[in-house]
Amino acid sequence: MTVTENPVDLEAETLRLYRAHLSKGRATLAELFGSHMEVASEGAWLTTSDGERFLNAGGYGVFIMGARHPIVMEEVRRQLDTHPTSTRILLEPTVARAAEALVSVAPEGLDRVHFALSGAEAVETGLKLARANGRKRTVSMKGGYHGKTLGALSATAKDVYQAPFRPLIPDVLHLPFGDVDALRAELSAHPGEVAVILEPVQGEGGVIIPPKGYLKQVEELVREFDGFLILDEVQTGFGRLGEWWGLDFEGVTPDVLLAGKALGGGVLPVSAAVATRKAFRPFDKDPYVHTATFSGQPVLMAAVQGTVRAMREEDLVARSRDLGARLLPRITEIAQRNIPDLVMEVRGQGLLIGVQLVEPGLAGELLIELFNHGVVANHSMNGSSVVRFTPPAILTDADVEFLLDSFDKATVDLVRHSATMPEGGN
Repeated sequence: MTVTENPVDLEAETLRLYRAHLSKGRATLAELFGSHMEVASEGAWLTTSDGERFLNAGGYGVFIMGARHPIVMEEVRRQLDTHPTSTRILLEPTVARAAEALVSVAPEGLDRVHFALSGAEAVETGLKLARANGRKRTVSMKGGYHGKTLGALSATAKDVYQAPFRPLIPDVLHLPFGDVDALRAELSAHPGEVAVILEPVQGEGGVIIPPKGYLKQVEELVREFDGFLILDEVQTGFGRLGEWWGLDFEGVTPDVLLAGKALGGGVLPVSAAVATRKAFRPFDKDPYVHTATFSGQPVLMAAVQGTVRAMREEDLVARSRDLGARLLPRITEIAQRNIPDLVMEVRGQGLLIGVQLVEPGLAGELLIELFNHGVVANHSMNGSSVVRFTPPAILTDADVEFLLDSFDKATVDLVRHSATMPEGGN
């Protein structure tokens, strides 16, 4: 069916198609935000079918360089015009160059790459490498989020996501994030058998930042007891925290580093597992033991090359650090001034900032109020009372002021509207 460009008709038709073929629940959720349809994007802004513009401080961490970055688009268009999809029978230069580009910004010692599409696929790759290297037990952290495919879901410690699909992968244990003693006990009880997967900062957990030195202690324990370390930087990598990787803050080198979200430059879906030679040896030995049809396809690899190039040429890692240092104290001040009784804490690192409300319903209300004032943000999958900001590192001064002004107005409206709610209602 051809969809008319009339905004009202487009919204009605899209909602109908969602309910018919995609998700009734997703359509109902969209109606809470006025049933807007996003139809265009550029830089830090997106445009809806009725012509409204919104500052994109959401996108679950994908848009570190905004939407349709010209350098990424240039690389992708060139590849589209020549050879977008390969047969995978012959060697292909674009994937080789993308791997070199990714390795060039990874920690020293990580020089083997497997490309995928989603973060969950990268997680599966990391878990399979651990198994192939003899570590049959897995430890992940409570509050951590690693995806919803079967292996990744087993490591994602949230009952509401796991319950419908049990039994999951066996021998997976969830420990408290930041608890070194609990990790030592598990590793020492099973030397040479355990793979540990964790995030440097738990994004979907609600922007949970571990105690200083925790990552380094984890690495040391894993080495002491001959374990296998997987760092999931699908959300925190590529400048999101103000360094290329969250592991850079403590000089950690895992066996496998997982990248995604921002890796495709906000243009195409790409993820990767970057491993040491030793960890990658089972895949080197048999190139067909872990494959995927669309792994490393040329048009995706062009996006990776464009992303690394843009990050370097525009020094976006430093911009992320500087913008985060500007935004975090001002968001904190506004929250403490406008909603002191409704906010528990504001925390963040770089351009990953979380505002924790006293209960989940308020987080949902704040997201709606932000949207009403022209800003898109996200909730946190494992921390439902946390509103999360993941703005791009290309924000202008005017964009920064717009974001802060919108947050100011949204929090004022949150107080006004929450005061009129019936007791116990959301």
